[in-house]
Amino acid sequence: MFALPLPQNTTILATPVSITSIGSFSPLGHTPESVWESYLNDASFITTIQAGDTAAPGAALSGLLKQEAEDLKNSSLHYKNLDESVLFALLASRNAVQQAGWGAGDSFGINIGSSRGATGLFEQHHAEFLSTGKTAVQASPATTLGNISSWVAQDLKSTGPDISHSITCSTALHALLNGVAWLRSGMADKFLVGGSEAPLTPFTIAQMQAMKIYSRETGEYFCRALDMDKTHSSMVLGEGAGMACLELGIVPNALAVIQGIGYATEVLQHSVSISADAECLQKSMQMALAGVDLNEVDAIVMHAPGTVKGDSSELNAIKNIFGESLPLLTTNKWKIGHTFGASGLLSLEFAVLMLQHNRFITSPFYPQEQKRDLKKILVNAVGFGGNAVSVLVSVDF
Repeated sequence: MFALPLPQNTTILATPVSITSIGSFSPLGHTPESVWESYLNDASFITTIQAGDTAAPGAALSGLLKQEAEDLKNSSLHYKNLDESVLFALLASRNAVQQAGWGAGDSFGINIGSSRGATGLFEQHHAEFLSTGKTAVQASPATTLGNISSWVAQDLKSTGPDISHSITCSTALHALLNGVAWLRSGMADKFLVGGSEAPLTPFTIAQMQAMKIYSRETGEYFCRALDMDKTHSSMVLGEGAGMACLELGIVPNALAVIQGIGYATEVLQHSVSISADAECLQKSMQMALAGVDLNEVDAIVMHAPGTVKGDSSELNAIKNIFGESLPLLTTNKWKIGHTFGASGLLSLEFAVLMLQHNRFITSPFYPQEQKRDLKKILVNAVGFGGNAVSVLVSVDF
C-alpha cells in the first residue's frame, strides 16, 4: 500500500456535521422514494436526445419533471427569464428544505454552484446577438453564474449568506466543504449546499465531442463508467440538481453524519489532465480518512466519468490508498450521465440512500456483492483543473 504525504492542513473532522435532508431533481426522480426506486432498477436513464440539429446520448429529465420546471417558470414574472439550471435548483432546494423542516425566513446559509451555469440561455442570447447585433435586457442578469444561489435565497426567503461558485465537476462537493467550514466556524447554524446543471445544449455537447471523450456507444448502455476494459471514452452528459441541508453536530433527524472531508489539487500537465494515479484524489481521500480505520470504509461512490483515463486513474488512486482490501466500488454515471457541477451531490445522495437502506447498488460493469452492513461510504469528485474532493459519510453514530 502506497501513501502520499498528508497535506499540512490535514485534520480529523472534530465536530461532526449532520445531513438532515437531501433534495434532488434529476432523471432519477424528485423524491427520496422515487430516486431509490430508480436505483433499484437496472436500466439506464440515458437515451438519444436531440440537441439542436444533432442527435446525441444524454440523460434528460422525464417529461413530468420538465413540465414541473416549465410550470415554475410560468408561475411568476420573476421566474420567466430564468435558465433551467436555476429552475432545477429552486425545485431541489424547496424539496430539501421542506424535508429538513426549515421554515421560510429561517437564518441559514446557501452555497450552490454550477460548472456551466445558464448554458441554454447563454447560447440563446448569443445566437440572437449574432443574428441581430443586439441582446435582450435580461441577458446579463439571467446568465450570471451567481444567480442560482441568489434566486434560491429569494425563493426560500433565507436571511443568511448566499454564495455561488464554479469549480467544474467538483463544484457541489466544494459547496459542501464551504458549508461545513461556515458551520464549524460558528458563523452559521444551518447551511444549504449543492449544485445544479442543465448542460444538454448543442454547444456544450459539441465541446465534449471535440475533446474526444463523448460516448459513441450504442445499445443498452451509452456510458460505460467503471468498465475497465473499454478502449474508448464513453462520457455522457446529464441534467439535474442536488441539495443537502447541513446542521452542526449530531441532530435527532440526521440521515447521516459527515465524518471526514478532504480536498486537493494536483499539478497539471495540460488544462484537463489528471495523473495516472490521480494524486489529487489520493490526497483528498487521505485527508477525509484521517484517523479512520480503512477497514471500516464499506464502499466508495467513485467520480468515474466514463472516460478511459478518468476511470482508471481513480481506481489506481483507490488501490494506492487501500491496497488489496478494497471497499465496494460503484458509480451512478452509467445511469444518469455526468451532471458536471451537480454530480458530487447526486453521488452523495446515492451514498446516503445506500446507507439508509443498507443495500449496495453495484455497477453493471464492475459487479460486486455486499457481504456486511453498510455504515461508512466515501464519495469522490474531481474536476478540470485537478480539483478533488472526498467526503466520508456515516450512519455509525
